Amino acid sequence: MASSCILLLSGGLDSATCLLIARREGLEVHALSFDYGQRHAIELECAREIARRYGAASHRIARLDLAAPSASVLTDPNQAVPRDALGDTSIPATYVPARNTVFLAHALAWAEAIGARDLMLGANALDYSGYPDCRPEFLEAFERMANLATKAGVEGERFRVRAPLLALSKAQIVSLGAELGLDFSITTSCYDPSDDGRPCGACDSCLLRGKGFREAGIADPRSGVRP
Repeated sequence: MASSCILLLSGGLDSATCLLIARREGLEVHALSFDYGQRHAIELECAREIARRYGAASHRIARLDLAAPSASVLTDPNQAVPRDALGDTSIPATYVPARNTVFLAHALAWAEAIGARDLMLGANALDYSGYPDCRPEFLEAFERMANLATKAGVEGERFRVRAPLLALSKAQIVSLGAELGLDFSITTSCYDPSDDGRPCGACDSCLLRGKGFREAGIADPRSGVRP
């Protein structure tokens, strides 16, 4: 029986690449996405297609009712998503309070229930480190907690929190995705897409994605960016 993992699948470039990494390793992938009222909900459509096309064993979309949606521009449509802010080292307005902590907690509960021991996510700390819950220190701390706070951990099983893209540049991630055969057109990165899903091209996520494709020398079919 194949080993299995729970993968946080946002529908973006990074998590889609992680799915392909897990499949290359022979892991049975159980994908977990979240509908938390995000303005870029188009990512859930992409997540469904990515999970279907690349052989996820299952895919769940969990609904979260955030207590304070006004705390982030991603969950408050009355706030404007910052434009042309790439390179600002402060914690960005797109930060959603404790999001990865909440997501990983759900993943951990599902993992323990089905006997999976790997939690995988597309966190990256090299090209853009503004999110405190993408730092290696956070992921290491969550892994320790997972092994302290679960029946499986107490009984000697070991959970691993895996972020295989953590130390890669966006260009390296794009190159790896291409090597693994990822169809970039079914991924989305934009924080403020149009109603039909077209990327805005100016939010920090769009700018970072464009930079990665240009530096990798690969055209992006989603945004039209060319090297």
